[in-house]
Amino acid sequence: MSTPGGPAAPSPGERLETLLGVLLAGPNRRPAEEIVRQLTDLYGEGLTRIVGSLREHAPALVGAIAADDVVGSLLALHDLHPLDAQARVRRALDRVRPQVGAVGYLGIDDGVVRLSLGASRGCSSAGRTGRATVEAAVRDAAPEITGVEIVTEATQALYQIGMGPPSGVAPEGRAS
Repeated sequence: MSTPGGPAAPSPGERLETLLGVLLAGPNRRPAEEIVRQLTDLYGEGLTRIVGSLREHAPALVGAIAADDVVGSLLALHDLHPLDAQARVRRALDRVRPQVGAVGYLGIDDGVVRLSLGASRGCSSAGRTGRATVEAAVRDAAPEITGVEIVTEATQALYQIGMGPPSGVAPEGRAS
């Protein structure tokens, strides 16, 4: 339990990551990986049954439980979330825009979410914080993605393809 003004207690997810890090770094790595795999399969099967029952008897509740961040992440991890990855990423971006400013969704290609991030005004540490915030929000919303690619407005301008001269018009100094 954390005390007011003191450091916050680690969340269950943070504690789990710490414990897994210790186990996976040690000599019992293989049994630890197998235990994690078996537990993940077990709760995945349980969630599949719960969501199946809800879809059959109370379909509106699936969306309601998926709105919870923790439950929504578990549903997404097991491909049970009622929204697809694109919709979840767009929602996550809507939530972080007030903190980070302009961020655009460019699509998902081969599991990689592509985003545009407006050029940061001010120090580069603010830009790094904004990028980290956006990436964390996207990964939390869509744990099944394999990567996040963020381009800034300045970088994006380098990739823009302009139109050449109109058909039949030769560049200066050349005959058509």
